[in-house]
Amino acid sequence: MNLRQVVKGKIYQKGGWVNTHAHLDRAYTLTTNNFRYVNAPLKEKWHLIDTMKREATPDEIYGRMARAVEYFMEQGTQALGTFIDVDEVIKDKAIIAAQKLSDTYGKDIELKFVNQVLKGVIEPKAKYWYDIAVQFVDIIGGLPAKDAGREAEHLDVLLQTGKAMGKMVHVHVDQFNTDEEKETELLTRKTIEHGMQGRVAAVHCISVAAHTREYRHQLYQLMRDAGVMVISCPTAWIDHNRTEKLAPSHNSITPVDEMAPAGLTVAFGTDNISDIYKPYSDGDLWTEMRVMLEACRLYDIDTLVNIATTNGLKVLGLA
Repeated sequence: MNLRQVVKGKIYQKGGWVNTHAHLDRAYTLTTNNFRYVNAPLKEKWHLIDTMKREATPDEIYGRMARAVEYFMEQGTQALGTFIDVDEVIKDKAIIAAQKLSDTYGKDIELKFVNQVLKGVIEPKAKYWYDIAVQFVDIIGGLPAKDAGREAEHLDVLLQTGKAMGKMVHVHVDQFNTDEEKETELLTRKTIEHGMQGRVAAVHCISVAAHTREYRHQLYQLMRDAGVMVISCPTAWIDHNRTEKLAPSHNSITPVDEMAPAGLTVAFGTDNISDIYKPYSDGDLWTEMRVMLEACRLYDIDTLVNIATTNGLKVLGLA
């Protein structure tokens, strides 16, 4: 029995892969000069890419994005969601590239754009570019850790925008694999507060696994009540550094094996490709699937197929 053929065959029967989370405007930016930054902490990388963003032209960004889209189409991908940077450094160059990408490939693959907010959404310069970005993108993007100490206010901005504009919201949360983080819970409670049930996806959520079983399952119940969906990016987090902090035995992968049986809508994505964040990632969707199923010991074929197809369409608002 060739399980790879079986799973991929069922995925193609449902229209093909759905990659719900990527950063294609940064794809293939790894160079011999910036390779030295690959082991820098995540929060440092948020700033280290500024030089690349500042020097890039819309045509260069488009070229990278087009290369990635063509690779995903070769794999049989029916839909793709990608964040694009829009801020005071890169300005609107990724928007220009994304529009060209949509014009070129939009008839062949469903493309959904999400704004990345690496400068936050509260300070005046950051808010200026956020307001420009949300007019273009299909989905509102967020990263509350960039407004540290004001995470709740950050989420208020995102959810107010999403509700006013009738757009979904995708938020990077719980990325540091520690029980000190409870961003997924905060996002879920804010989703209910703003009446955005069923319109929000939590991206990554790896810190959830660092909490106790009682907390995790209470959180899943709350997320189910709020209709908060989850996006796992397995290879993006399997490399998370070990620490000396005591926690329940777990790995750094989104606990999909618990979330899916708990009734949550779980999808997956590739995240970064060949850049200083993920230098060895090539965007192969079967690799993402394989890492997820092995790390989570999730072997049920129908569950895997739904994560790669039906759930992904729902997360992108295409169901």
